[in-house]
Amino acid sequence: MNPYKVDRANVTRLEDLPNIGQAMAADLRLIGIQTPEQLVGRDALDLYDALCMETGMRHDPCVIDVFMSVTSFMNGGPALPWWSFTAERKRLFQP
Repeated sequence: MNPYKVDRANVTRLEDLPNIGQAMAADLRLIGIQTPEQLVGRDALDLYDALCMETGMRHDPCVIDVFMSVTSFMNGGPALPWWSFTAERKRLFQP
């Protein structure tokens, strides 16, 4: 969902989360995340690694940005576009 349209009070499905559409929701379900609440306290890089392992392929690093956006949101942060997390991801996870 577009981050600017997210209403925290109405987040009940994965697709209600900022930056999550049908495809990304399917990826989250593939790795065992069925509800937004299951993202509380989760690590974006761990989610990314699980997705890569489950699918047998390396996904675009921007997926980490999306996972950072939803884990941040579910831990009380604002609903931000996924690209707001790109610089932080590069700082944290790039050699």
